[in-house]
Amino acid sequence: MPPPAGTHVVTDQRQRRLIGLEVLVVLTVTTGLSAMRSALSLVESLLASTPLAEQQVALNAPAARIELVDLALQLVRVLQLVGWGALGAYLLLRAGFALRSVGLDAERPGRDLTGATVLAAAIGVPGLGLYLIARSVGVSVSIAPTTLGGLWWELPVLVASAAANAWAEEVVEVAYLLTRLRQLGWSENRAAAASAFLRGCYHLYQGAGGFVGNILMGLVFARLWQRTNRLWILVGAHTLINVVAFVGYALLAGRVAWL
Repeated sequence: MPPPAGTHVVTDQRQRRLIGLEVLVVLTVTTGLSAMRSALSLVESLLASTPLAEQQVALNAPAARIELVDLALQLVRVLQLVGWGALGAYLLLRAGFALRSVGLDAERPGRDLTGATVLAAAIGVPGLGLYLIARSVGVSVSIAPTTLGGLWWELPVLVASAAANAWAEEVVEVAYLLTRLRQLGWSENRAAAASAFLRGCYHLYQGAGGFVGNILMGLVFARLWQRTNRLWILVGAHTLINVVAFVGYALLAGRVAWL
């Protein structure tokens, strides 16, 4: 499938500077800034006296001591992630790209869902294996997808968080970033590598396993989008992977030895 209609290399120097500045601003307020925080978190973990393999990081942790305030803060975080993705989608619209041109339409929900399920299995199973290997050799922290403690609202919040994370990452790091890099004349390979590297850095807090695993996932996702322009497949697959990890951990922690 060809690139989205209207994706051409911008030659006007003023427009190129504005696009480059826009990309920097978007990444600064979204996943790029989080990637920097993630890198600093890894530095702190490596400098700690406790070995990396004996440290644990929680993906969905309590944010307040009062239960309803905690729930509100969890939902605010979900809203922030939705906003990140919405910002990327809005800027593409303002640039003249119809959302259907990047695969955000409802024309083929059945095929998108099937593709998302297959992709989730193809990425999720090897990803779990890589995580377990990284933990066994001591280059990854122990990841607790949730430490919310079984509160009545835990599972719905975990599902919302799973979908919001997927939406934010795939819109910003794939549809938005790759489209803008095409306009700046980047090759498909170079753009895919940049997108994948950003995704890996976003997960550096997990250690080497999370970094390498997400770079590989990012390369697959970027290339699939470049060839199909179907973003819902990526959002759906990422959501399924997250839901299995978050909800599965909440239901099985303490019952399965390797969690």
